[in-house]
Amino acid sequence: MSVIDISQYKIQKEPYYEAVGDEIALYQAAYDARMPMMLKGPTGCGKSRFVEYMAFKLGKPLITVACNEDMTASDLVGRFLLDKEGTKWQDGPLTTAARLGAICYLDEVVEARQDTTVVIHPLTDHRRTLPLDKKGELIEAHEDFQLVISYNPGYQSLMKDLKQSTKQRFGALDFDYPEEKIETDIVAKESGIDTELAGKLVQIAHRARNLKGHGLDEGISTRLLVYAGNLIAKGVEPVAACTMTMVTPLTDDPDMRDTLNAAVQTFFG
Repeated sequence: MSVIDISQYKIQKEPYYEAVGDEIALYQAAYDARMPMMLKGPTGCGKSRFVEYMAFKLGKPLITVACNEDMTASDLVGRFLLDKEGTKWQDGPLTTAARLGAICYLDEVVEARQDTTVVIHPLTDHRRTLPLDKKGELIEAHEDFQLVISYNPGYQSLMKDLKQSTKQRFGALDFDYPEEKIETDIVAKESGIDTELAGKLVQIAHRARNLKGHGLDEGISTRLLVYAGNLIAKGVEPVAACTMTMVTPLTDDPDMRDTLNAAVQTFFG
């Protein structure tokens, strides 16, 4: 087996992350105990950035997997491949992380099929093993390995939810959109606009988030606010920037768009 360069998975530059509570200390303690962690919260509220920040802070490699409904167990664990020399085994990202001692982050794990997520179970209890059934190998996870998953409870349903047998293998941290001042600072820092403009974007988002469950599946995320700020910083007129990033992506319903556009006009009209 070829030696994998672990440095390719290291976060080279410190990601910007603004703490909103004691989540950094709590995660640090969880990592010290090698506790599997579940980050719960709405789309675009900073879960992935937090994992990147903690991987950098801890000096550990990070392997991220964007989960989807077509992902199979082999996509996570690995498979045999054919080449000119015959058949060879190719580790999947979960296997690579377990061998190297990386943090493996399964982003939006609820999107994956339930029969796929079952393969993580032996890594999330006292065994800390990963059986490669097709290869006949049992991997003992590296002492630095940790499994982290993210999960958006707002999308849970009978058809798309984690089994209790999976949930109860993880410690969990709740994430939400930051309070107004912190979110304003984040948007200003990430996009390069001044705090007055950033504050207006945040206030629009707060109005939209009140519509969640009343016409919107999700409110405007912090990520979308940064996108709007990026466009404004590039010289795009604020109303156009907001429409492009904070209205059009969220809904196709004409009445709901009118409501969001009215909120934009209130601050930038």
